[in-house]
Amino acid sequence: MAPERAVATQARPEQEFFCFRVGDLRLGVPSENVLEVLRAGLLTPLPRTPSFVMGVTGHRGVVLPVVDLLRFLSKGEARIGPRTRLFVGVSGSFVAGVVADTVLGLRRIPVSEILPPPLGGDAAAEHLLGVVQASGTQEAINLLNFTKLLQTARQRAVAR
Repeated sequence: MAPERAVATQARPEQEFFCFRVGDLRLGVPSENVLEVLRAGLLTPLPRTPSFVMGVTGHRGVVLPVVDLLRFLSKGEARIGPRTRLFVGVSGSFVAGVVADTVLGLRRIPVSEILPPPLGGDAAAEHLLGVVQASGTQEAINLLNFTKLLQTARQRAVAR
């Protein structure tokens, strides 16, 4: 029985994503890019930073820039409330806190179910790995290319 199970696993490769909601968007980030989730605490605004950098917060002795994905993707503006969470995202040596209104959890998605980003989409589509159509009444999940997103955010912040 064990060899058949191994074959079935290989036949349908999956990828694990950390899924969350921010504003009206349901987003997913590869789980290897997420270190932990924490409550949004006090933010210290920074002068002369791009609008998508909400400020910085201290966590475990590290100063984290906090990124508002809605502003970065030109989809609105996130608001920090008592239920707001930050996930600590990492790509290479760059670490940032990212605002999430609701954490949906980890989800294993078969690679075959990941559709390409929509053609002719807005500028936000350049940061997508793909889209997963949800079953039933749930909305689609946009899967972010988090490495590219953080690199672009860093370039925009440094260029100022």
